[in-house]
Amino acid sequence: MIKDNNPTPQLRADRGDVTREKLLSASIDVFGRYGFDGATTRKLADTAGVNLQAIPYYFGGKEGLYIAAAEHLASIIGGHVADLRSAILTRFEQLDTDGKEMAPAEARALLTQMVQRMIVLFVSEQSESWARFIIREQMEPTEAFARIYRSIMRPMIEMARRLIGTILGDDPASERVRLRTLSFVGSVLVFRMAHAAVYAQLEWKTTGPHELEILRHHAAELVAVLGAEKDHKS
Repeated sequence: MIKDNNPTPQLRADRGDVTREKLLSASIDVFGRYGFDGATTRKLADTAGVNLQAIPYYFGGKEGLYIAAAEHLASIIGGHVADLRSAILTRFEQLDTDGKEMAPAEARALLTQMVQRMIVLFVSEQSESWARFIIREQMEPTEAFARIYRSIMRPMIEMARRLIGTILGDDPASERVRLRTLSFVGSVLVFRMAHAAVYAQLEWKTTGPHELEILRHHAAELVAVLGAEKDHKS
């Protein structure tokens, strides 16, 4: 009986998937730290622990890896909010089909869940490398930003905009609601983008269960004050 020493197609595919995953995970951090120009292919390959030729083999080159890393990052973030995002969109579709409006109380509850999820994610160590990558793209947008924006940022912002519009009793497409939504999102993003300042001001060294509970309560308060001026006038 002749023994087949060649790996099966499935084994090759599995090995390729692992190599590809290593490169994608490592490149988010490396590109975030050094930028596109500063991240050499040697640095990318060494950080991932793979052969240098894996980059052109799987991605066609550094530019292809950069775009793929952006898509991978959007996919990771999307995975953390996929269930909640799906539930909210399903609720919107149901209301649209029935020709009904969402009650402000329901909008507040959904927005609170959304913000609590995002704040907890933003203070995690896992999101540190994501922030560096995204901040660079905010400063000098490339096609990578377009991919991240289309797949995760725009859908999440527009979802928040519809909920905030409902809470304020205003058209979600209006400039006022767009601006309120962006300001609101900024008050959440500060926990990642100004992470060091947040910890310094709160005098925290880490984020444990107690700190996370404080942040969840804060998230609920951020939503609670939306539209407070309108409620006060009425």
